[in-house]
Amino acid sequence: MAVLFIKQYSKYNFIAATRKLMKLTSYTNYALRSLQLAALHAPDLVRVDDVVRVHSLARPHIVKIVYELGKAGYLETQRGRGGGFRLGRPAKDIIVGDVIRLTEGPMDVVECFNPDKNTCPLIGICKLSRKIQEATAAFMAVLDNVTIADIISNRNELLDHIAPIQTGKSTARKERNTQ
Repeated sequence: MAVLFIKQYSKYNFIAATRKLMKLTSYTNYALRSLQLAALHAPDLVRVDDVVRVHSLARPHIVKIVYELGKAGYLETQRGRGGGFRLGRPAKDIIVGDVIRLTEGPMDVVECFNPDKNTCPLIGICKLSRKIQEATAAFMAVLDNVTIADIISNRNELLDHIAPIQTGKSTARKERNTQ
């Protein structure tokens, strides 16, 4: 089956297909954005509605993400009126690769990564599978060297950009009002 795949696609299309497989889910993106916003506002509480407003996301998704990140110890949550969430540990100690492993689960980019689901007869001898495993390991190695502190290192620039959104005054609205 793997041989047919290679014959059907040019090298360019194979690389494009691999890139598509390495794409992280929106859930992971939202989790990282929630942690980023909490780090930007540390030590203050951030409300779920703040994340929803800044990133134009659905509230139920963020509630679920905050719950999972809280269970894992990445966030500290406070319920009730005036509640919200904040980082559960220092931003420099939250590794992006670890968050991705939590939210994505096993990085089975192709079925042969998972022996329970594998149907390929080439397991163990396939050089393609080894290269994809190497690529996945390299991808995660880069993200294992990035912390939440790293992704907010341009804190002032990020805060300047999101401040109008958090207060409900987007630049698009300002532009319309000046015309």
